Amino acid sequence: MNTAILEQAASQARGLAMDAVHKANSGHLGLPLGCAEIGAVLWGSILQYDPKNPKWLNRDRFILSAGHGSMFLYSWLHIAGYDVSSADLAAFRQLHSKTPGHPEFGETDGVEATTGPLGQGVGNAVGYALSAKRAQQLYNTAQAKIFDYHIIALAGDGCLQEGVALESVTFAGHNGLDNLILIFDANGVTLDAMAEITQSEDKAKEFEALGWDVYTIDGHDLKQIHETIELAKSNDDGRPKFIIAKTEIGRGIAEIKGTQKAHGEAGAKFIDAARELLGLPADEHFYVSSEVRAYFEDVARQKAELHATWEKKYEGWKKENAALAKELEDSVNRVLPENLSSVIPPVEGEGKAATRNSGGEIFNALAQAVPSIITGSADLFGSTKNYIKGAHDYNKNDVLGRNIWFGIREHGMCAMLNGIAYDGIFRPSGATFLVFADYCRASIRLASLAHLPVVYIFTHDSVGVGEDGPTHEPVETISALRLIPNLDVIRPADSEETAGAFLAALGRIDGPTLLALSRQDLPHLTAAPWQTRREGVEKGAYILVKETGELNTILLATGSEVQHAVAAAKTLGDGVRVISVPCTERFDRQSDEYKEEVLPKSVTKRIAIEAGVTGLWWKYVGSSGAVVGIDRFGLSAPGGTAMKELGMTADHLVQAVKGL
Repeated sequence: MNTAILEQAASQARGLAMDAVHKANSGHLGLPLGCAEIGAVLWGSILQYDPKNPKWLNRDRFILSAGHGSMFLYSWLHIAGYDVSSADLAAFRQLHSKTPGHPEFGETDGVEATTGPLGQGVGNAVGYALSAKRAQQLYNTAQAKIFDYHIIALAGDGCLQEGVALESVTFAGHNGLDNLILIFDANGVTLDAMAEITQSEDKAKEFEALGWDVYTIDGHDLKQIHETIELAKSNDDGRPKFIIAKTEIGRGIAEIKGTQKAHGEAGAKFIDAARELLGLPADEHFYVSSEVRAYFEDVARQKAELHATWEKKYEGWKKENAALAKELEDSVNRVLPENLSSVIPPVEGEGKAATRNSGGEIFNALAQAVPSIITGSADLFGSTKNYIKGAHDYNKNDVLGRNIWFGIREHGMCAMLNGIAYDGIFRPSGATFLVFADYCRASIRLASLAHLPVVYIFTHDSVGVGEDGPTHEPVETISALRLIPNLDVIRPADSEETAGAFLAALGRIDGPTLLALSRQDLPHLTAAPWQTRREGVEKGAYILVKETGELNTILLATGSEVQHAVAAAKTLGDGVRVISVPCTERFDRQSDEYKEEVLPKSVTKRIAIEAGVTGLWWKYVGSSGAVVGIDRFGLSAPGGTAMKELGMTADHLVQAVKGL
């Protein structure tokens, strides 16, 4: 490590951040200036990376949890030789640039997670670390250690004040994720005021109590930073690492440093004097010296050589472990076995089953066929039924367990699931009650934004929950989730639709899927062949009961209410069609021809029924139609009684049709 060059690089990284924020007249200067030396050590020495191959499987993963400080990351990616040019820095926060206001996964090489909402990156980092632990144990052999990467995250006070971060770091300490290094930018400042206004806890004692190794350093001392991170990387003692880096926010701009004014772009107007003090040329913005460029080009060559050596090792490992290599590459490429539906036996004849119960059986069959599937629950395996039988439990002594006990930490669970999905080696899923999706919503939204193939198995989907009452009856939750772009919400009507739902969720690789499953038993629907129902879920909506006469009425239903539509159609006569709509998002993506085939525009007598709020159904029934739903909170009573009291019956549906 060349300390003199890295000091220059830190000063020039500060200059890049100043120039970008000044040009954009928008952005955050505090962290990029305050943590410049940390960046210099990470990219100038410690991180295992290859800027020309940013998806190298054995790279160290760096997550900027404090995503508002995005110019820190963009500056160092530029200096280190990633595909982030000076022009990209100059386009900071501009339309279609590679340098958006907060880091976005898939938009910029070297960005490992979409971070912005504070604390999310901490949860992502824990998920990454869990994934790395499993990968090491599963794929490393005595002859070839192909995985030894670490997870390094940078967070500030804002991240650590968020509850999602505490949920996640508690899990990390309990499960001994010693491949995780969390650097705390301890500058003593939050956005509105000095941090002492809102916090007084001792972070060192807190993290020690949570099972972490704790180090405290001067965040501007290159030697201390280097020695401490190297020590943390080499210390496999079963405890994650927490580095408290004492820094000065906004360092380099005298007018704002060390104060809350360093948040935002307030310091940008002082950059001319600041750049002069940093030794940067007055007439050249976005400046990186030839000496710094040469140093980092040499670092990049060294990193590329490490990567090339690893590739040779990997090829040797692959030849010796062909079956294991195929499993890994299928997992990374998200390849599923052919004819996966065949592992799920069709349900024959009549009968009843809660879709959470049939879902558990289906999920277990799929988990046997797809070894990359791992799952977890927020202390509800007994209710959500997604426990993989015979696969044992994930813990610090058995990282190959496929069942993760997240504890009562719904939000942290979903942030960690995102981290596992970002890592791209395993297919994560997690479970809780549907009403608690509101605790998870920020993480679910980010999974949708980042196109992560996470599967949420959320049960107890309606007022059919019954006796637990309105606090546990998610009347508005399904519709609220349907409003999240790129999230598929599937609410199956019976066991066969549940099979279709799990198959659709696993087959989707460009975004998350949420399965809303019932607590109460639902009848097996025999009005259409089982193949039709599974394939119908894939399309989002399909004709379950076809009219036997001239079509005059269409009933649309989803989940537990489909049975009522089927019963109502028998009463209403031969001109009635029943459309099962397990997933509105999938149906909306179908061709106009398919939509017209299922839901012809010429038939305007349409009624939808769902045990939830009615608002989103009007786009399907039109102004001439009607919606039978629940535009109020639920009530406490046996599930069947609650459903009847709130109008979720075939008789009520028949009366609504006759009332048109």
